[in-house]
Amino acid sequence: MLQETLIVERPARLSPSRRTLPAGRPGPLALLLGCLLALGVLGSLSPSASGKTLRKPPARAAKKKARRPQRERFVPVYTRSGLPNIQARAALILDVSDGGAASPALYQKNPDEVRPIASISKLMAMLVVLEHKLDLAGKSTITESDAKLAARGAKSRLLTGMTLTNRDLLYAALLASDNRAVLALGRAVGLSPAAHAAQMTARARALGLTHTQFMEPTGLDYRNVSTPREVIAFLQAALKNPLIAQACRTTQHTAHAELPSRNAKLPPRRTAIEYTSTDLLLRASKHVIHGGKTGYNDRAGYCLVVAARLQQPSKKPREVAMAFLGAEGKLTRFADFGRAAQWLVERHPGQDEKGEPKHVHTTASRTEPATQAKQPQLL
Repeated sequence: MLQETLIVERPARLSPSRRTLPAGRPGPLALLLGCLLALGVLGSLSPSASGKTLRKPPARAAKKKARRPQRERFVPVYTRSGLPNIQARAALILDVSDGGAASPALYQKNPDEVRPIASISKLMAMLVVLEHKLDLAGKSTITESDAKLAARGAKSRLLTGMTLTNRDLLYAALLASDNRAVLALGRAVGLSPAAHAAQMTARARALGLTHTQFMEPTGLDYRNVSTPREVIAFLQAALKNPLIAQACRTTQHTAHAELPSRNAKLPPRRTAIEYTSTDLLLRASKHVIHGGKTGYNDRAGYCLVVAARLQQPSKKPREVAMAFLGAEGKLTRFADFGRAAQWLVERHPGQDEKGEPKHVHTTASRTEPATQAKQPQLL
């Protein structure tokens, strides 16, 4: 129902000493109040008359709600059984110290559940593009088609008509998760979005990934799905490409773009675009992050896949890979990494007293209560 706001002009305040009225004759204010009562307006304006307060316009109410600080939720590091208190819907932690594909699972929570993976799809998209011998020094232009296909995603800083090197677009796609950059790079190697997605799925099958499929290259389609186990597998495959590994480890990158001038006689306008990685671990973690990718859409929730070297004070560093899919909060996926890393460093699961690996498989329970014994740490 639409709300109407009625503005009533307030009558000027008159001094009794300057104006008198004959006895029994109503004044202007009494006449105005009588008219308002007759029209039924005064009851909607006066809380005492109707018992209801005038509702604020929707825009003001929404603005006030946006100002409210978000409540922080306390999440302990460990559950009562001593496992990391992972909040993601599906998760897997692997020890990859030996670099093998059949790495032991240190922790698993629905590790083979098929879920949307959002922008984690871009890892496979860039792997396919680079395997098509992408000319990094070549240039690509953002088109209206790119803008239209990426309209449902996050706001892009790549404007229609901008021309950038393919190297800059690679960083925009992986470091800043820009959807338009992915589409432009696919076009640069002669792939339509449909053909690009088909080759991404074929590449997943070549890796032995049977639950992973792609319907388009950016991750906007909810049908881009995989599992925690399989996203770790194609992360490892992607990081073997040095260009992808370098982009996934970079915290900031400056891209240089050219935009046609409104006056055709003038040279193109040049602008610099400063990108910052969506992976907060690169800037905040004390551990060595080899690379990873974040993702988000309405159905996938907040996702993260990452490979890292954990620094252990009393033992040699430990190589791990982790996947967290379906977290509810933007920072929860990074906090899940922090809780998992703390568990691995403090309790050394999968290692004996000498630090040698041993095979241990642990599974989390959705309903397992958590202990408040330790204070949580973000990273």
